[in-house]
Amino acid sequence: MIDGNLETTNVLLAVLAAVSILEGVVLLAALAFGYRLYRQAMQTVRDIEARQLAPLASRVQALAASVEAILADVKGVTGRVSRGTERVDTAIAASIDRVDRTAGRVRASMTSRIARVAGFMQGVRSAVENLWNGRHRPHAPTAI
Repeated sequence: MIDGNLETTNVLLAVLAAVSILEGVVLLAALAFGYRLYRQAMQTVRDIEARQLAPLASRVQALAASVEAILADVKGVTGRVSRGTERVDTAIAASIDRVDRTAGRVRASMTSRIARVAGFMQGVRSAVENLWNGRHRPHAPTAI
């Protein structure tokens, strides 16, 4: 009976050993298959990077450089416009001051001339009234 039990145990151990070896082989095959898939995936990623991302990255860099150049130009134009605006504001303020001074001088000159003309016209009016009133007055009889 002991011989029968050991034979059964040996058969079961042989089956377990065969299953373990088979599991090891399947595990090695799965590892080899997984590594091949990993290599293919990495090669695909490198190909996509080379075909798609590298040209796109170079275009983005070129675009960024042109945007920087445009911004520099805009800053220059803005500076020139700002300086021009300041000069125009200064020129307008100076012109307005000159116009105000000239208008004051013209006003003073015209006021004195108008005052003279008004005085002359009052004198003429007084003279005409005196002449007019003088002709229509009845003459008073003179006493002798």
